[in-house]
Amino acid sequence: MLVRIGADASGPKERVSLWDGSRESEQSWHALLLDLKSRGLVQGPTLALGDGALGFWKALRHVSGQTRWPRCWGQKTATVLAKRPKALQAQATQRLPAIWMAPDRQRAVLAFALCSAASEAKYPQAVVCLTQDREELCACYDFPAEPWGHIRTTNPIESTCATVRARTEKTRGGLSRVTRLALGCKL
Repeated sequence: MLVRIGADASGPKERVSLWDGSRESEQSWHALLLDLKSRGLVQGPTLALGDGALGFWKALRHVSGQTRWPRCWGQKTATVLAKRPKALQAQATQRLPAIWMAPDRQRAVLAFALCSAASEAKYPQAVVCLTQDREELCACYDFPAEPWGHIRTTNPIESTCATVRARTEKTRGGLSRVTRLALGCKL
């Protein structure tokens, strides 16, 4: 199931697409994006937030070439933490929010530097993971502050999918693709 949520400059989020993609492939996302255009989307999004689903980014590049692509801080945090021993993840959990909760780009860059310096010697893989998407992770700072809470994470989309997944796992195959979409719409 592919979910697309939109928001305009005034801020409220709204689900604009719930698509029955067989997988998160470039073809499925391309079909969803073209469907949005056929329903009247004149201009592509200024900013698109997603997880690491490569199909989404490839399709978006073909359909809306001018869109900025930040990364989800929730997923990046989980990935960075996985590169550290469990016993020391709490320490990093305190430092990482200082980056994405910074009041401006300058302080976010400073927090990146401090977090990287604190881990570089012992956990170089965690530092590489954190810094490889730095520009994409800081893209929210190029926009007004009001929507930052909405454009730092994919949680609204993830929660829709997680709720459907939890309910469909309980029924063990009792749902068809059509009923799964209907459930996604209701939830």
